[in-house]
Amino acid sequence: MSHEREGRRRPDLPSIVRVVTIALAVTALVKELRTPADERQWHGKVVGFVPYEFRLPTFERVRARLWDPEAEHVLGPKVFGVGWTVNVGRVVALGRERVASGD
Repeated sequence: MSHEREGRRRPDLPSIVRVVTIALAVTALVKELRTPADERQWHGKVVGFVPYEFRLPTFERVRARLWDPEAEHVLGPKVFGVGWTVNVGRVVALGRERVASGD
């Protein structure tokens, strides 16, 4: 007879991602708060490679991060928060290039 322990279930991938994201956000906030107030930037990288952005979003930043067909990468820093977002403009540009080349 196979059954889970009472009150316990295996964490699913979305739950794990949520916990890791919260931990990274807390780490980034602590990093900023430990920096002298006049030197805080509220954006950067945490654990060496995960981008964070806690500044209020601007139209220019939203456009640059979400719709930049000329960008080199499909993934870039989020407009606000911790982690990456998809540059839809680059995805569309790559799709158009592929259609134009006949692949």
